[in-house]
Amino acid sequence: MTSPDTAPAAQSPAQRYAAYRSRTAGNGPALLDFRTLYDFELDAFQIDACQALEDGSGVLVAAPTGSGKTVVGEFAVHLALTGGTKCFYTTPIKALSNQKYADLVRRYGPDKVGLLTGDNSVNGEAPIVVMTTEVLRNMLYAQSPTLAGLAFVVMDEVHYLADRFRGAVWEEVIIHVPESVRIVALSATVSNAEEFGEWLHEVRGDTAVIVDEHRPVPLFQHMLVGARLYDLFVDTGKGKDRQARLNPQLTRMAVEEVRRAKVNQGRRTGRRRAPRPQRFRPPARPDVIERLERAGLLPAITFIFSRAGCDAAVLQCLHAGIRLTSKEEAEEIRAHAELRTSDISPEDLRILGYTDFVEALQRGVAAHHAGMLPTFKEIVEELFTRGLIKAVFATETLALGINMPARTVVIEKLDKWNGEAHVDLTPGEYTQLTGRAGRRGIDVEGHAVVVWGPSVEPASVAGLAGTRTYPLNSSFRPSYNMAVNLVGAVGIERARTLLEESFAQFQADRAVVGLARQVRKNEEALEGYAKAAECHLGDFMEYAAMRRRLSDREAELSRERSSSRRAEAAKSLEHLRPGDVILVPSGRRSGLAVVLDPGVGRRSDGPAPLVLTVNRSVQRLSIQDFPRAVEPVDRIRIPKSFSPRNPQDRRDLASTLRNKVPDDVRERRRGRGDSAADDAEIARLRAELRAHPVHGCDKREDHARWAERYHRLDRETEQLRRRVEGRSQVIARTFDRVCAVLQQLGYLDGDDVTAEGRRLGRIYNELDLLTAESLRAGLWEKLDHAELAACVSALVYESRQPDDATPPRTPTGPSQDALAAMVRLWGELEAVERDNRVSFLREPDLGFAWTAYRWAKGDDLDEVLLESDRTAGDFVRAVKQLLDLLGQIVDAAPENSHLRKTARRAMDAMRRGVVAYTSVG
Repeated sequence: MTSPDTAPAAQSPAQRYAAYRSRTAGNGPALLDFRTLYDFELDAFQIDACQALEDGSGVLVAAPTGSGKTVVGEFAVHLALTGGTKCFYTTPIKALSNQKYADLVRRYGPDKVGLLTGDNSVNGEAPIVVMTTEVLRNMLYAQSPTLAGLAFVVMDEVHYLADRFRGAVWEEVIIHVPESVRIVALSATVSNAEEFGEWLHEVRGDTAVIVDEHRPVPLFQHMLVGARLYDLFVDTGKGKDRQARLNPQLTRMAVEEVRRAKVNQGRRTGRRRAPRPQRFRPPARPDVIERLERAGLLPAITFIFSRAGCDAAVLQCLHAGIRLTSKEEAEEIRAHAELRTSDISPEDLRILGYTDFVEALQRGVAAHHAGMLPTFKEIVEELFTRGLIKAVFATETLALGINMPARTVVIEKLDKWNGEAHVDLTPGEYTQLTGRAGRRGIDVEGHAVVVWGPSVEPASVAGLAGTRTYPLNSSFRPSYNMAVNLVGAVGIERARTLLEESFAQFQADRAVVGLARQVRKNEEALEGYAKAAECHLGDFMEYAAMRRRLSDREAELSRERSSSRRAEAAKSLEHLRPGDVILVPSGRRSGLAVVLDPGVGRRSDGPAPLVLTVNRSVQRLSIQDFPRAVEPVDRIRIPKSFSPRNPQDRRDLASTLRNKVPDDVRERRRGRGDSAADDAEIARLRAELRAHPVHGCDKREDHARWAERYHRLDRETEQLRRRVEGRSQVIARTFDRVCAVLQQLGYLDGDDVTAEGRRLGRIYNELDLLTAESLRAGLWEKLDHAELAACVSALVYESRQPDDATPPRTPTGPSQDALAAMVRLWGELEAVERDNRVSFLREPDLGFAWTAYRWAKGDDLDEVLLESDRTAGDFVRAVKQLLDLLGQIVDAAPENSHLRKTARRAMDAMRRGVVAYTSVG
């Protein structure tokens, strides 16, 4: 095992005091007061970031997972409270918001802390409010009075702005938050933190960039081969020369296993297949957990990129009789689970598999994935954080911000299904997953274990482990909702300017910096070339342009003549007959030949005659051998008994060919072709050239060489300019196209937002425009609450099934007609988008319509889940997304309208049972 950093030598009291003075030098009073809240010393990067905040700057902190970045966010909270201002603490996911809310309530009390997510609204006017990033974006567009007094916005997990589905929200917030607000951006370690910091400095003003790549808890990398745990790296050298390199034992083992697999593949002896040695099988999941327990490496999180795989792993551990807890711990686990589920009815608990869930918990084992009921997931998180759960099998969503550190992280495979294909883990994803290993203040070291298999190359694992950073790339693009809100707030021109301040445009501009630099260098060279081409008799660049026009015209005529001759040649070949003597004009087959077979219809590109040359060679010619039309110069008789394969026949016929055709025919060359002298344009240009003053210059050709260099470089420079233009203002051009769609559909009228546009501005959904168009068309006016739920579900739900799956069941009656009308409307909008060269709207997905209809109708959970074949977690998440959009429809629909009342009734009908079970803290 590679050695962790050694502990510092013991210090004298004077040295410790000097170190304390050094640590606290420059600390402001707020930071000194804040540090007393913690029972550990802050790291240097935390102090630097906090000091920058106290000095009035915004900050970007990029540091590894588990390094304590959130301390900087908590200092912003502290500054807001001591200064009598507000701080909004934003997170990418509701679970993380709930977790952070609970942490802050424990420190500051419920009166000073609020929570705003799609599910909860608690004390929203408090000085400290935890919220999802989307909530803050919506508040900014709505110009909410809650923004009054806001001084700090903490953006936890800000690297989420790379997410292609939701990332744009982070940039919207950064751009639109009032100038007086300081941004505290907390990011995982990314390789372009400085670039991101420069952008923040441009759009937000003074921003300190704090990058720390040191893990507070050292991480050791391993591979598990069967029951043996190998170090991934071994140390070589000593002292300063010490280096970590790939463990040679792993490399030898991988080579040996590949060799054994090749030997075993398809081996046979005589007629019978030889018995094969047992192929390598990865260790069973219970065996992996027991091996980690023996090594003292629990608690552990095993990442399995499949929900079903996580659930299966728990069952395998139960069937193997694994028990990782004491009797007292098991009782504490049961009591906690019963307390947290006390609001759920016994019938629902039975349906949700509560008994098996608690049985696994009591043994110290649990799954964690998006398919679980949120309450069950929270129980797992709480018990694991308390050290009562020792083994969790999770999908990668657990790595996205939830505070669940472990001593060990296990990765079963290095590839995952991304919804479209199996793809390899990226270094960034590997870093994010293994970042959970090592609990600060608890573990001396963390451990990452990759389970070995024949398809896993140790060198590949070493590459992932050695590449600790990944670039942060913007996924920003304007949406319809964003466009109407921006135009309504600041007008089209100012909106374009704001969008050009996005990180996406900043990165695009960075990409053209090198191109622009080359353009400038070329322009300087062009000035020199133009100077060198100057002539004392007149404008030589004008003369050179005339020469190029003449050359271009001559080349154009040459191409036209060549094309015409090719057409004439093809037509003439079609009229050849056996016995015709022809003259092949050029090439290695040039000379006299007699046609044996005209070859009409043999090739798609024209006739291909078979001929015998005077050299007794039989050749199949093609159209390429005849640059001009061919005419027979004579004819000879071909004997009926002639065979091209018979050498004597070929000699006799070639002799006849030589004797019959006169010598002057053999020397005949092509006749006079079309002359450029006959072209009026060429004649005019030549006359102008002769009349130009510089035509008689004795250094004319020297000038011409410089002018030609100028022309070539100018052409290259123009191509570079087009590339620069193509990358510049890319966001603004997309915005213009989005606005063109909105103008065409009547949501914008010049610089004004129409009443329909204001309605669209209240809809925050991927299918925002289709939702607004459905409202305008009145597609839902005559539906009851359950039918409306079915229709609206098509705007939020996205099926995990392939496109060619069986068509989903939908309710009959008015809702079926409305769904069909929505699909037709989407088709019309897609055509409008295509005309304006944008593509934002996906087709409505009807996969949840029947389930939503039944739940809104009041059917039992057991029946709904059984028929829909969905997990409780998937069901609850889909219903909550549906409730969110129904709430937006309530806001967007006309006051006192039937639709608004129907939407409210649908929300009341669906917010029941497992959907209503939410928790805070």
